[in-house]
Amino acid sequence: MREATLGIGSNMPYRSMLPIDIVKAACAELRPLFVSFTASSIYRTQALYIADQSDFYNMVVQGAVREGLTPHALLAEIHKIEAKYGRNRKKEIRFGPRSLDIDIELFGDMEIDDETLTIPHPRMRERAFVLVPFLEILKRRARGDDDRGAVSLLIKKYGADLEKLSDQRIERCCD
Repeated sequence: MREATLGIGSNMPYRSMLPIDIVKAACAELRPLFVSFTASSIYRTQALYIADQSDFYNMVVQGAVREGLTPHALLAEIHKIEAKYGRNRKKEIRFGPRSLDIDIELFGDMEIDDETLTIPHPRMRERAFVLVPFLEILKRRARGDDDRGAVSLLIKKYGADLEKLSDQRIERCCD
């Protein structure tokens, strides 16, 4: 079984749902795609790339994906969940406001770069809104994981990236 790390974000309401509630609902929708599943806290973060928009609510989920679920099959499931919560890729502005965005950040140690998917996510290491919740999960794992050495190396690697991003505003808002 391979482990996947996904980033979830929202800064636009959909129907009667606020962005924070959309993030929580997306997390619940993703859970059945995994055999084991860990979710970070939710963070309120400043928008990157296009600053003139509402803050985002972000979190990271990680776990062992169901047997037979390939990265491309996972992406197809993600797109269904995004559409359910109002995402329309044809009408949105790149890096602009959105009701739901779910990115595959990592999928085991796989590297993919094709017309539909790039893993590891090419901007993962420049985004505090991914690294902070990802490190939260890794630190929890380091306390109880059998493979503490590997987890500690990941914490060191991504922690060094995060140190360069101190100008990005991010605040924990709820578990």
